[in-house]
Amino acid sequence: MGENGEMSRLKTREHGEMTRPGAAAAASASSSSSSDALVKENSVSGSIKDSPETLDSLHRLLEFHLPAPVFEEVSRLLLGLNGGKVVAKFPLPEVVGGMASTSKFDIQNSIVLPTTDPLLDQKRAIMGRVGTIIDAAGVAGVNILCLQEAWIMPFAFCTREKSWCEFAEVINGESTKFLQEKAKKYNMVIISPILERDEAHGSTIWNTAIVIGNNGNILGKHRKNHIPRVGDFNESTYYMEGNTGHPVFETVYGKIAVNICYGRHHPLNWQAFGLNGAEIVFNPSATVGELSEPMWPIEARNAAIANSYFVGAINRVGTEVFPRPFTSGDGKPAHKDFGHFYGSSYIAAPDSSCTPSLSRYRDGLLVAEVDLNLCQQVKDKWAFRMTSRYELYAELLNKYIKHDFNPQVVT
Repeated sequence: MGENGEMSRLKTREHGEMTRPGAAAAASASSSSSSDALVKENSVSGSIKDSPETLDSLHRLLEFHLPAPVFEEVSRLLLGLNGGKVVAKFPLPEVVGGMASTSKFDIQNSIVLPTTDPLLDQKRAIMGRVGTIIDAAGVAGVNILCLQEAWIMPFAFCTREKSWCEFAEVINGESTKFLQEKAKKYNMVIISPILERDEAHGSTIWNTAIVIGNNGNILGKHRKNHIPRVGDFNESTYYMEGNTGHPVFETVYGKIAVNICYGRHHPLNWQAFGLNGAEIVFNPSATVGELSEPMWPIEARNAAIANSYFVGAINRVGTEVFPRPFTSGDGKPAHKDFGHFYGSSYIAAPDSSCTPSLSRYRDGLLVAEVDLNLCQQVKDKWAFRMTSRYELYAELLNKYIKHDFNPQVVT
């Protein structure tokens, strides 16, 4: 949901009729610092001011500068046609607009308190803010909601300081119980990515997404498959690669999966969720502009196309500053932040269409209406699954993982 109180609609039937239940999939992204940067007009020239904060999103920048007919055609080229129709907007219920104005999540959800505050205070403040956003999502009729990676805390893993482990929770911990009540209240499936403390195995820590059913029941969990070792994002100080495979959770609203953050860079990871039958795959992430922003609008959309499912791409927004400087072993000076988390959350459809993204700077809730029939329709049209050669890929991979592998190179 943007500052205009609108949602993006991914329609795959004329007039929006569906032959099986659709799912309103919501992606919430979060922030840590100044979320008040609005796109402002220069009082003299009417142009956007020369400030990074004014680049709210590519879509809004183009809308600001281009004549309406040109912008309409550019939008078609950028966002595609969903089920043959232009990706359209529809107004939120008036009460939701009011809630957004009050809680300021129309202006991706901040960590609220500085990272120097007591950890419990930080956690409770985030829960309060996210709770308000979930209330608005509930009023808007959202069926499935996914929170961002490690939503309950600052993204502190790259500091390599162990004190941040205090944010870790057991699966049925405080944040889960908090979300279970919301799920029951709004008949909503909620995906909650947290730092998990596995008490049954020596309090081992995992980067985990818990899936809470619409009755408040815990359907299961998935642990992050791929751990980055790039730049500041060397997270194996806290947790290692997950051991839960590629689970797909069959909810009342559809079959969903969670590809946590760095897994989006691995095409076989996306494919595995598709082979297990996913219709919507959420990608809760935390990534900064200097590292990955040119890749961001491409990867989730590519995955949706290649695997014939919907993808919810979710990123933080803002700059999170930590008490003590840290280094990355790259010869650069010590620093107290990772750079700017650029937000830009969006939802991609299997027919290559997508919603406009949320802001690069502001908190927001993105709500899209999706028709899951489109997954099968695209499979029938393009026949990617039918024309794949899994036996050839399996043979190659089976050879590749062996120490005596020899590439098939002909000279």
